[in-house]
Amino acid sequence: MRERFDVLVVGAGSAGCVVASRLSEDAACSVGLIEAGGMPDDPDIADPAKWTALPGRAFDWAYRTVPQPFTANRVHDWPRGRLVGGSSCLHAMAYVRGHPSDFEPWRAAGGDRWSYEGLLAGFRRSEAVIDAATGSREGDGPLDVYLPTEQVNPVVRAYMAAGNALGVPRIESHNGPELIGTCANALNIRKGRRLSVADAYLPEEVLQRPNLTLLTDHLVERIVVDGSRARVLEVVADNRRRQLHADRVVLCAGAIESPLLLMRSGIGNKDVLSDVGIDVTVERNGVGANLQDHLLVMGNVYRSARKIPPSRLQHSESLMYLDSTDLAATSGRPDIVLACVVAPSAAEGFHIPEYGQAFTILCGITHPTSRGRILPSGPRLSDPPIIDPEYLSTEQDRATLRAALRTARMIGAHPALDEWRDAEVLPGPQKSSDADLDAFIAQTVSTHHHPAGTCRMGNEDDAVVDAELRLKELENLFVVDASVMPTLPSGPINASTVALAETWSALDPK
Repeated sequence: MRERFDVLVVGAGSAGCVVASRLSEDAACSVGLIEAGGMPDDPDIADPAKWTALPGRAFDWAYRTVPQPFTANRVHDWPRGRLVGGSSCLHAMAYVRGHPSDFEPWRAAGGDRWSYEGLLAGFRRSEAVIDAATGSREGDGPLDVYLPTEQVNPVVRAYMAAGNALGVPRIESHNGPELIGTCANALNIRKGRRLSVADAYLPEEVLQRPNLTLLTDHLVERIVVDGSRARVLEVVADNRRRQLHADRVVLCAGAIESPLLLMRSGIGNKDVLSDVGIDVTVERNGVGANLQDHLLVMGNVYRSARKIPPSRLQHSESLMYLDSTDLAATSGRPDIVLACVVAPSAAEGFHIPEYGQAFTILCGITHPTSRGRILPSGPRLSDPPIIDPEYLSTEQDRATLRAALRTARMIGAHPALDEWRDAEVLPGPQKSSDADLDAFIAQTVSTHHHPAGTCRMGNEDDAVVDAELRLKELENLFVVDASVMPTLPSGPINASTVALAETWSALDPK
């Protein structure tokens, strides 16, 4: 088995699939792609309607946070994909680039290539936009961006109409110059099936390239650093250790595993590492810090006046991005988001109607100011991470999420939904004060599955990677995944993760 490569890519998730596919287009470059899990083999992964049932299965890392003081001291499940395709095999398939101004902090951190304009070529290189109304196809990228029409559920149509009646603009897509407004979600679906990033970027003809080696069920224990270079990856497979050598190492393991691997390898904050018995090789204080995640309130539930037809897509069919201070705003960066789910969707412990007898409006904030951290609990692969997102630790986040919930209820009570709405079930009509809403939010808020920021790009001393996404102090170690994002974009992060990986791959610093 091959043990030396020009490039070793760690993690076959959304970023790793892109990087391995693009770098291996050069037949002279030998690429090894290392994945902790296996190939997808559960048929439910491909069914867009079954994504909510995937967490907790064998291919889920099944992370958990520490108790969160501002969410009723709850421990939150953090599903992440442990298989080829990563979390793009588990997510809700919504494709949202983000608002152009979302990327201004990226520009400040790394220059113009990380601005929206700089990333635009990466977005476009990845995309093939499929319009269901016309059958047209725009772009020749490997990742289908499907725009549904007649498949959109009538409850979702009524929800969008309620927003429009309150002044919310109707937009053509979440991937244009403006994000504020409402439309049906663009989805990574091809011919009625989920299209993971692995499906798009690692089809059989790519996997058969003689210069690309996919190593599944391989866990990277640590990176061996020699001077200013990463020389060796120590990996475990079939209960055996082996060493892999590379001229360059690219971490694409995500916002949890990338910083954990660095810290297990002695790269991080000296005090943090020494506390858990890890010797420091490279002191880099920002590793594991700056953790960010979107939250959703689960949820503003309505009992239906008549049977709701099942979703023909993936249940959550329309995101509505808004300025909470002016629902009629037509431009600018949104601060809240709503989502209509054609099913009852609530946190554990709440009684809700049966499927087909309720719909839900979820709500969240787009740019949380709370910052958490990822820490190792020990030096071994088997030592679980300490995940502390510090959810809702700022008053700004708590106030904005309260405004989002009030906006959701305003939409839910609008006459445009009269034919579908019987009565509000959650939070319940009697719950209206700030204290009531804060308590409900604390008991029901959940991850939107968008962790980022733990190996952030920047010029500051505590930033982890530079403008080329090279780990500071090391010549040949790069981090290319959501962990390098200085801040979250407004929406789901898969689209921007793919664009980031496309942009870096085109740059391909040596």
